[in-house]
Amino acid sequence: MKNKISKLNKQVVIVCITTLLFMACSDNLSQQPTTAKGFSAIEQELKSKFGEDAYYTNLSVIHNETIGNTINVTVAQDPESMKMEEWNVVQNNWKQSSDIVIEVPQGTKATDYMYQLGDNINLTKLGGLVETSTQKLKDMKNLKNPKLSIASIKFPKNGDVSKAEYLVTLEPEHGGTAFSFFYTLDGNLIKMDY
Repeated sequence: MKNKISKLNKQVVIVCITTLLFMACSDNLSQQPTTAKGFSAIEQELKSKFGEDAYYTNLSVIHNETIGNTINVTVAQDPESMKMEEWNVVQNNWKQSSDIVIEVPQGTKATDYMYQLGDNINLTKLGGLVETSTQKLKDMKNLKNPKLSIASIKFPKNGDVSKAEYLVTLEPEHGGTAFSFFYTLDGNLIKMDY
């Protein structure tokens, strides 16, 4: 009997350790680094949650040192239904915040005013621009450790993809002036504001 309890305890301990290791090693959206690699993982999670063919009108990653990344999206899995959903993920917990009914001008389709994540617009590029902006800020303003405040995709309401932009806003490590970098989809700097 004593031997059976020991074996059972060992099995319970092994299961607990395995579970803890799995949880520690699993992708945690909130703790993804603000880099191309980290943003690529966020994009894969979005595609897993909403599907490879989902359409977006809003997508932003807000970074806070205390809670990590907060991700906000406005997404349609079936754009022709004329319905979208607004979702947030905070500390790895997804929450739908609203349902949206959309209207488009006669003779157009809902997808004319939305974008998909893929070759032309992607989070890997946005994460790379966070890295580029961070280095530019270090070089230009001699800031030692600028931190991401927000990174987003700015998509024009008229659906003109040629006017879409990546926006990266950085702040000094201990607060202060925010620096915003605007880029074309090709990654060319349009302007920097502060």
